Amino acid sequence: MTKKVLKFGGTSVGTVERIQHVAKIIKKEQSSGTKVIAVLSAMAGKTDELIKLSNEISVEFNKREFDVLISSGEQVTCALLSGALIKLNIKAKSWMNWQIPILTDGEHANSRIINMNVEKIDKYLEEGGVAIIPGFQGISKNGDITSIGRGGSDATAVAVAKIFKADACEIYTDVDGVFSTDPNKIPVAKKIDKISYDEMLELSSLGAKVMQSSAVQTAMMYDIPLEVRSTFTERKGTKIFSQENIDYTKSVTGVAYSKDDAKVTIIGVEDKPGVAANIFEPLSKAHINVDMVIQNISSDQKTTDITFTVKRDEVSKTEILLEYNSTIKYKEIIQNKKVSKVSIVGAGMVSTPGVTYRMFRALSDEGINILAISTSEIKLSVIIDEDNTLKAVKKLHTVFDLD
Repeated sequence: MTKKVLKFGGTSVGTVERIQHVAKIIKKEQSSGTKVIAVLSAMAGKTDELIKLSNEISVEFNKREFDVLISSGEQVTCALLSGALIKLNIKAKSWMNWQIPILTDGEHANSRIINMNVEKIDKYLEEGGVAIIPGFQGISKNGDITSIGRGGSDATAVAVAKIFKADACEIYTDVDGVFSTDPNKIPVAKKIDKISYDEMLELSSLGAKVMQSSAVQTAMMYDIPLEVRSTFTERKGTKIFSQENIDYTKSVTGVAYSKDDAKVTIIGVEDKPGVAANIFEPLSKAHINVDMVIQNISSDQKTTDITFTVKRDEVSKTEILLEYNSTIKYKEIIQNKKVSKVSIVGAGMVSTPGVTYRMFRALSDEGINILAISTSEIKLSVIIDEDNTLKAVKKLHTVFDLD
């Protein structure tokens, strides 16, 4: 008998009517002989509401209590879905994170799932029941509720699929699948029928909102087939699996963009071995993720400029760490938050010459200046002025035959 994990996002369970619709999807799946584990997000907007309430108390709200607070949204949707299934004469039960339990590493606001107890739920599935699990949360060895971070319900679903040895994991959302770019901004965007783990991982980490990158990474590591599909239509979604199952006819699969980045430049840094390490060591210890790094060639062999990107909400923290870093000398620090990152992604880029030139020429033709560049085998990213974001995305989408 097939076992599936079905994950439903916040928009899919955003109202009672939508929860009742989800119950019908699960009933249809179960009636075909499938064992179903459903993983749910909170209702759309509910987590933001809870965060706002915590901020009204304090912007430095206690992390333990913060996790207790924001985990309550999934408890509501799990109970409502269980009730909706029972009304349809389907045996169903909601399980809270501590009842399973879902064990995490204990870090508040950004924990990682370590293991789950499968015995009780497997027994319930064998008895013909539908198990409903809250996403986004778990419990530490000390018994504290911990959250997995924003988008963590995807990570929960993939972890459940791995630990319960599910045959497939389906991610239900409000779009038909993964698109070549954001269809809300670029109407000519096309749904991608098949995409590799590597490409999906790059798109997720570069700004595509369809799936959380850590969830894709786990699926890739354990070769768990994924499908992203719409809750509201019966159209086929996007299948995500290993690269060897895909024939590439285009060099670029998708164009992603993010407005979460900021550019930081340190002017007049000493040009000698070890300086870069001294700059980035305290940032690493503070868990600040540094993305693109550019070091200008020194004209006088004494000083140089180093530019790098971090997330916008970490700029102030970055500046403080640099200012109090006694191991480096520099003239000044300049930061620019009005930038965006635009990226092209495609496994076909590996065997296609001229992709870099075509991207740079396309941006040049639109009068768009490139401020920083980052590359990998299947990705090419640039930092540009934020005001040019959609113009760049639209142009690249056309140039690489994705319209």
